[in-house]
Amino acid sequence: MADLRQLMQEVLADGRIDGQEIERLQRELYSDGKIDRAEADFLVELHKRVQRPTGHAWEKFFYQAIKDHILADGSIDVEEAAWLRQMLLEDGRIDDEERKFLHQLRGEAKNVCREFEALYTECMKEPPPPHTSGGRKS
Repeated sequence: MADLRQLMQEVLADGRIDGQEIERLQRELYSDGKIDRAEADFLVELHKRVQRPTGHAWEKFFYQAIKDHILADGSIDVEEAAWLRQMLLEDGRIDDEERKFLHQLRGEAKNVCREFEALYTECMKEPPPPHTSGGRKS
């Protein structure tokens, strides 16, 4: 597998992630058939650093790879729940895409720990972020 720091620099050279870069990430990160913790941490950092909107394909790849990592053994344990909490709530809010991701995790996991259930409940209660039209306020 490529050096992750070098890969991040190359992928983020233009501030966005598009089809070719997603294909490269998929090739590199899934070369052994799975996403390990270092690769999951790499994707989280990459997700934070994307500067320009990248479209649905990147979000879909990101959340699928994280899900593949978390559900590798079919269960969500205490350590994984803590890791998810840090990843999802680092910015102090939860958005619709993150809620959808948690819902998918909960539905696909064979077993979840109490800590994941608490995270899930907390995130589903949080009000969604306001949607704006992009217009300017006077």
